[in-house]
Amino acid sequence: MLTRPFIQAVALACERDWRLLFSQLELILQGGQMLQVSGPNGSGKTSLLRLLAGLMQPSAGEILLDGQSLAKQRAQLAASLLWIGHAAGIKGLLTAEENLAWLCALQHPAERSAIWAALAAVGLQGFEDVPCHTLSAGQQRRVALARLYLQAPPLWILDEPFTALDKHAVAQLEQHLAAHCEQGGMVILTTHHNLSVKPAGYSELLLGAA
Repeated sequence: MLTRPFIQAVALACERDWRLLFSQLELILQGGQMLQVSGPNGSGKTSLLRLLAGLMQPSAGEILLDGQSLAKQRAQLAASLLWIGHAAGIKGLLTAEENLAWLCALQHPAERSAIWAALAAVGLQGFEDVPCHTLSAGQQRRVALARLYLQAPPLWILDEPFTALDKHAVAQLEQHLAAHCEQGGMVILTTHHNLSVKPAGYSELLLGAA
């Protein structure tokens, strides 16, 4: 028996600033799979991720979530999705702990002990009460990525998650993303980084190919 895709794009098209980025795009993602979206700058990688996360509307085609139009599945999408964009998306005046408490409260509130454990997991033990504007770019990125150790919705959509990370943090994140997929989760990401660790369900979608 065929398994219905969790998320699917059907004849998807995206136009930005009167320029067609892609059209007739098809993709499916099921549990255990990782999809890396690749392509040159301006090919529509971030736009595709934003479409799949419900943050933009397609110019044509549609996105299905669990077999139904995404427009009818907003509540399920919110419960199923963890989105981290290219920017860290954290507030500089708040501490690392306060940022994570605020972000988690939008979907899955987290206990203080869990937040501290997540920060420790990304190498930020001792920085829990430090205002984020005093942290380096790499540390701010790790505050955002700590959400991956707090919330466990099935679908993670990540735009350039390796930005500003050192080699150790990159290796740790690769392992964590692969483990999420091996446990039945799904990851869609863009990255210019060559992944060293790929789950069995890895595939790549190339945009902007001649």
